This record gives sequence, structure tokens and C-alpha cells, in this order.
Amino acid sequence: MAQKIIFATQHYQYLKDRILAISLPQWENGQLDIRDFPDGEHYHRILSNVRNREVVLLGGTIDDKETLELYDLASGCIQLGATAITIVIPYFGYSTMERAVKYGEIVKAKTRAVLFSSLPQTAHGNQIVLIDLHVDGITHYFESGVRPVHIYAKNFVKEAAWELADGHPFVLASTDAGRAKWVESLANDLHVPAAFVFKRRISGEETAITAISADVKDKTVIIYDDMIRTGGSLLHAAEAYKDAGAAEIYVITTHGIFAGNGWQRIKNSGIIKKVICTDSHPNALLIQDDMLEVRSIDHLIIQFFEGQLFS
Repeated sequence: MAQKIIFATQHYQYLKDRILAISLPQWENGQLDIRDFPDGEHYHRILSNVRNREVVLLGGTIDDKETLELYDLASGCIQLGATAITIVIPYFGYSTMERAVKYGEIVKAKTRAVLFSSLPQTAHGNQIVLIDLHVDGITHYFESGVRPVHIYAKNFVKEAAWELADGHPFVLASTDAGRAKWVESLANDLHVPAAFVFKRRISGEETAITAISADVKDKTVIIYDDMIRTGGSLLHAAEAYKDAGAAEIYVITTHGIFAGNGWQRIKNSGIIKKVICTDSHPNALLIQDDMLEVRSIDHLIIQFFEGQLFS
């Protein structure tokens, strides 16, 4: 099997290093020269030879600069003769903007997908790998023969839940009914009850919780949410479970974004005992707190390329 060559954007070098630490010598470390100019422009040069090679490019769409860097690097690899390219996007930004609710709203999840669909096709095709999307349907926004692959970090959630429960019975919970189906599937795999909260929207910024679907009194509750941004929805749900009598509350999330003072809000609430997330977003690595445990998705990515996962 030909050796893959892997590159990463500046924000995701840490994840590339972790993958290489496991997969060397099967994967080659792609070399780049990246510089920022005083006027705000950016210089990129691909130093490794990618001609007739299978390229893996790692980067998230966490902001506009990162998105364009990922696009530019992909375009450069294709122009230099890569025979196949797989873009691994651990966190797909704007994933909550997957549809327009008000007139004139731009569906950013779609515009990002169309942007990457505009890349020229390699001889063996272009592939986009996405992890725990907020909405499955985002994969349908990719065009022009791009093969989107949505993989789930289900094993991460299950392993984390068992460790947090430490052998005690628990309820797997979601932050709202919108995620209930996915949480129910995980709960069935774990052979534990599932719970979710019913919400009523009061205004554009405010919701009220009206009911909880399961009995959580005197039980350990482990909340799973695909992403935590500011922590507002999570804390509303956690408060509801606590008010309903939950003994202890833990949280598992794939994407720990913790925007603004999101992490401090969670910590200061005093409701949640511990949070486990992945390193799919670089923000999680900036938090040094015993209450937060960050686990890498390096093995998940390698397993995908080794054909050990079902997409």
C-alpha cells in the first residue's frame, strides 16, 4: 500500500502530530512553509512532493481564516499533482446554520460545503471526512462528485459514559428533544435509560423547559451533546435535571468549543461534576482544569483510513 502524506492547517498541527505518533512510518509528515504578512495576507508553500501521492489534509472550518487556509492547501496539493485527496474536518463550523429561518439568512453550512466542492477533482476523487455533525443532512450540501463521509464518535461517548458512571446505574440524557433520537440510540447500546427535556421558546433568545421525559430522581445523569459553545443550553438542561432530583450530573461532548466565557460559566454553575470532550476543536486544549478531560480523536481518524469504521 502506498504511503499517505498528511498535512495540517496551523490550528490543527497538534492533531497531525498525534496521528503521526501512532501511524509512522505508514504515513509521511507533509512539510509546509506558512507565514503571515503585516498587511494581513498569508503565504503558503507546500515543501513536500505530492505528485502521484494520496494526500490527507487535516483542518477545521473553525473561522474564516482557517477555512480559506484549508481550501488553499487543498487547491495547492491538487495543482501539484496529488492523485487523491481526503480533507478531514474534525469540526465543521457553521453547522448550526444549516437552514434559513428568516428571509435573507445565508445558510453558511451550505456555502462552506459548496466552497470545498469547487476544488478540481483528483484522478481518484476528492473526499471530505466529517465527525459528529450537528445535522446529518449537511453531507447533502456537497456537490461536484465530492464524497462526503460522516463518521460518529460513538465509541468515545460509550467509553466515557462507562468511566464516568464507574459501575453505578445512570441515565443518558440530552439537552433537548432535537438530539433525543441520537441519545436514545446511544442509551440502547449502553442498555441504560434515556432522558431529554421539552422546551418552549419564549423569544428568539430565551427558552423555558416544560418537562423531562424520564425519572432521574436520585440517579446519576450523564448528558451528551454534540457540541458545547457558550454552555447556555447545556446549563438550562442540567438545571432541569438537578431540579428533578438528579444526584450527580456529568457531561460528554464531541466538540468542546467553549466560546467566550463558556467554560467559566459551566464551572461556576456548580451543577456539573465533570466534562469529557475530544480534541476536535483547538479551544478545548487551551483549558487547563481538572474538571475537563480532553481525549484525542487520533485513533478514530486512523481507524477510518484503515477501514475499521463504517461510514
